[in-house]
Amino acid sequence: MPGNRTMLHSRFGGTRLRMLVLACCVTMLGACAMAPTGDPEAIAEWQATNDPLEPLNRGIFEVNLVVDKAIVRPIASGYRWIFPNFMRNAFKNVIDNLGEPLNFANSLLQGEIGRAGTAAGRLLVNSTLGFGGLFDVADTLGLKDATEDFGQTLAVWGTGEIAYLVLPILGPSSIRDGVGRGVDFFLNPINHALDNADLEWVGWTMMAVDAVDQRSRHIETLDEIERTSVDYYAAIRSLYRQMRHDSIHNGEATDDNPFAGDSQPFVDDDELSNVN
Repeated sequence: MPGNRTMLHSRFGGTRLRMLVLACCVTMLGACAMAPTGDPEAIAEWQATNDPLEPLNRGIFEVNLVVDKAIVRPIASGYRWIFPNFMRNAFKNVIDNLGEPLNFANSLLQGEIGRAGTAAGRLLVNSTLGFGGLFDVADTLGLKDATEDFGQTLAVWGTGEIAYLVLPILGPSSIRDGVGRGVDFFLNPINHALDNADLEWVGWTMMAVDAVDQRSRHIETLDEIERTSVDYYAAIRSLYRQMRHDSIHNGEATDDNPFAGDSQPFVDDDELSNVN
């Protein structure tokens, strides 16, 4: 009977999904680093590092490096060579403008009414006077970009990092920020609008362009960090956490990090490169 086949297929699909989740959990548990015992200083350092998945994370990090050197970095270099700076900035402006609804929603959820108003104002100004976001007119009017995501929202609500996590291809994150990234993706109104119009490929294309654009802006910076770091993995982990701390606290110093706001985001390599 068709109904029985559909029910059987549904149950089989659910079983496979549960088995996949179970396998992922077992893999992550098996990849957990063992906490040190007997040495208070070592235990304190291990807790501060908060990277119980370090063996797994380092493995993913190494795979990401291979993919980056073989594919992503060459594409980013070609992208920067083909498109002049003003065109790359226009692409970035359009993508940033499409992210303003999420900035608005997350600002509201964080109780940041002023930043929500800024996001709404930027969306209105850049979508009209900026010709669909090609030009960041709002910035010249004093409406500065302030990116907010659901990972930051969870942090404001009191959710800790839980544990550091390196995502395949996407790079450094945490369990909290990984969940936040997923929520932002599935609740993004732009994605729903594109899906309803059968234009899902536009969303994936924007994500790819955004990733390549971001990588193209930090080629020399990341090369220098890798060249000068004793442990490149640990350096990226530390840098990511410092930048996330600044983002969550809007660059304001806190008791646990009095230097918040002093850490600068990656320098845009347009300032370092002769490629224009």
